Amino acid sequence: MEKKEPYFLTTAIAYTSGRPHIGNTYEIILSDAIARFKRKQGYDVFFQTGTDEHGIKIEEKAAAAGVSPQEFVDGVKQQIQSNWDLMNTSYDYFIRTTDEDHVRIVQKIFKKLYEQGDIYKGEYEGWYCTPCESFWTESQLVDGNCPDCGRPVQKAKEEAYFFNMQKYADRLIQYIEDHPEFIQPESRKNEMLNNFLRPGLQDLCVSRSSFTWGVPVDFDDKHVVYVWLDALTNYITSLGYDPYAEKQSEEFTKFWPGTHIIGKDILRFHTIYWPIFLMALDLPLPKQVFGHPWLLVGEGKMSKSKGNVIYAEDLVEKFGVDAVRYYCLHEIPFGSDGTITWDLVVERINSDLANILGNLVSRTIAMNQKYFDGEVHNPNVNEEVDEQLKETAKEAVNNTIAKMEEFRVKDALDEIFTLLRRSNKYIDETEPWILARDPEKKDRLQTVLYNLLESLRISAILLEPFMPDTGKTILDLLNTDQRSLESAETFGLLEEGIHTAPKAPALFARIDPKKFAEEMGEQAADLKKENKKVEKQQKKAKKEESKKEKKNESEIKKEAEFSDFEKIELKAGKILSAKRHPKADRLLIEEVDLGNGDVRQIVSGIAEKYTPEEITGKTVLVVSNLKPAKLRGELSSGMILCADSADGYEVIFLPDSIQPGTVLR
Repeated sequence: MEKKEPYFLTTAIAYTSGRPHIGNTYEIILSDAIARFKRKQGYDVFFQTGTDEHGIKIEEKAAAAGVSPQEFVDGVKQQIQSNWDLMNTSYDYFIRTTDEDHVRIVQKIFKKLYEQGDIYKGEYEGWYCTPCESFWTESQLVDGNCPDCGRPVQKAKEEAYFFNMQKYADRLIQYIEDHPEFIQPESRKNEMLNNFLRPGLQDLCVSRSSFTWGVPVDFDDKHVVYVWLDALTNYITSLGYDPYAEKQSEEFTKFWPGTHIIGKDILRFHTIYWPIFLMALDLPLPKQVFGHPWLLVGEGKMSKSKGNVIYAEDLVEKFGVDAVRYYCLHEIPFGSDGTITWDLVVERINSDLANILGNLVSRTIAMNQKYFDGEVHNPNVNEEVDEQLKETAKEAVNNTIAKMEEFRVKDALDEIFTLLRRSNKYIDETEPWILARDPEKKDRLQTVLYNLLESLRISAILLEPFMPDTGKTILDLLNTDQRSLESAETFGLLEEGIHTAPKAPALFARIDPKKFAEEMGEQAADLKKENKKVEKQQKKAKKEESKKEKKNESEIKKEAEFSDFEKIELKAGKILSAKRHPKADRLLIEEVDLGNGDVRQIVSGIAEKYTPEEITGKTVLVVSNLKPAKLRGELSSGMILCADSADGYEVIFLPDSIQPGTVLR
């Protein structure tokens, strides 16, 4: 295979505030699958991950633990890295923001930006969220709390350095509009443009003087560099970038710009702050930023306070590394969140890994051993059903490559399992056990088994980036040297004359769901008890929320002037997609097309009456100029109008002939 260009891939660096759970671990598994696949395609991949180790939250946690901040982050970093290693991830470099080289270059970057006038000294007064390490204005708070995490905030006032964000805002808007591939999934592009960039950026606080655990500003010892300028620059400090160098390092010149795989909750920092920093340094912007969805437990995010945390180590102990990797990669669609529970993992292992994959491997190897002592031959006694299998194999390779170009990892796995399902069906269609009874059918039987073994070879090559040990095990069972992605593009390259293994191990044994639940025992009982407690709290909160809404609705409304009505902008909007809100049973989250490329996320309280399927594709009436607000943690940029009815309410649906963006008067 022809050697392709360098490919720099990074995860976000993990914050060293505590032990990572499976939701945190998902990102490194996803990125590893992409990195491994790129290597198979011939790219010169440099895959980076690491830890973000500064900030007041770390300083406070270290004090509570009775250790120094450095001792605290050393311990958590070890937990994170061992977790990444446990999941068999193939990162090339693990960076820490406490690394001496990183600290030194961050200081240089800060000084360079200050000298050229992008950073200036001022004073900050506002509301500070410690968990998010973010400042907010009064108007940005939601019910007096942090709009991102919903936690309480504290009033803060201190001297600080600021970055002039507005200086580069127009240039960034133009770049995003000219490069639709830059932000992925593309639906998130409009969220960044309409909710953050176009309304106007505030200057960004880039230093703190109220705590000391951070990179010191070397020309002002009262300040440390604030989290985002410190953390985001890891993507170039690792490559040896130096803002004062006449010639950059070989690694930087070779690998930058890179591609970032990050959680959707930090997309704003990576698609607004980070590109603006790079513009100020006169550096190329990242090739792409992919904001992946979350892996949820049931309906909500994992939280120690909720008692619903699942750890990768516990999953691996029960199911093995590749089974956990498969579940995480398969159960999160491209643009929406996925769910994990112990029961769902068992169900997926049984249905896909044991029944479809494991059964196919063991049956095929066993038949080749039984009928031909494991020897591989292909007399090419072909029938129509063989061509169908070969065509499915060809499509699986082409489609898997195409899906991985778009980071549609779940869809890529589905393509591979389409081939595995077709191979199982091929066994039923050709009935090798009947062919074996007739000596005159020997050549046909050898052809059938060859085709099955070849399908396994191709499937294993495609599976390796997602399930490395499983893919290698299958190829070892076949005893083949044809293991490249390029070889998978041609059906029939499995070598004749080789001998497959005498027996295939049970790659994935079936799990008895009932017995598994019993074995979980006290752990499951405790989790169930905690979940009931959480459900009770959620029901109480929902009841209080409902009371509050009814009270608001019952208030006498003041008469409105015509000028008040003129302020409202009503447009026709087409609902492109809809899903249930992960934290609220009565809310739906819709992607609504308002014409001219304006696609908004709108959160509506209509889930009790309408399913996502019922409203997708419908044209609705939208108040399009409402100030964006967060509803239970999800941003809503508009309002879908309803009418009161005998059933409570009905969404006002418009005729399909009305185009999205049409203004209604």
